Amino acid sequence: MVTMGPRLTPAVKYIILACVGIYFLSELGAGREMIYFFGLAPHSVFTKLFLWQPLTYLFFHAGFGHIFMNMFVLWMFGSEMERYLGTREFVRFFFITGAGAGLISILVHPLSEVPTIGASGSIYGILLAYGLLFPERMVYLYFLFPVKVKYFISFLFVMAFLSAFGSSGTGIDHFAHLGGGLFAFLYLRGFLSWKKVRESYN
Repeated sequence: MVTMGPRLTPAVKYIILACVGIYFLSELGAGREMIYFFGLAPHSVFTKLFLWQPLTYLFFHAGFGHIFMNMFVLWMFGSEMERYLGTREFVRFFFITGAGAGLISILVHPLSEVPTIGASGSIYGILLAYGLLFPERMVYLYFLFPVKVKYFISFLFVMAFLSAFGSSGTGIDHFAHLGGGLFAFLYLRGFLSWKKVRESYN
């Protein structure tokens, strides 16, 4: 089966609308102040108790290219994941992987005052889950070259791993990307479900 472009699903649509709305609002001049309060800065989480930041940072993006790529991938892969999980469970998955990515970022950079923004942690969680659930499906790389999802996703995570432990100096938090994938894996294995945890002790 070839993935050309899925039908937009409810949760994906509203997440995209929220991200795009906040992006344009921040472009009107309030971006710096908004990112200070709602971007993920580990130092602020610890010292100022900005405990909402591991969730709110997901809706802010640094530039058109950043938001376009995240929203494009969210549409391409997130819509299928929402149909597979159901809307309510997909929303839970989105925030768990995003917050998990933020947690990894905090643990790796606990004293950082530089805010991390963007839905990339959740996006990488969606990509990891999609690769595990639909490994044999095909996507078109650059809309031209067909490649199996399992190879495409594996390549992305290898690059994220090498970038995280290398010295790319790009300012991108690749540890957050890996964290999103890690929490997606834990979620699919049932380790983040209180119901399954309780059942395992019964």
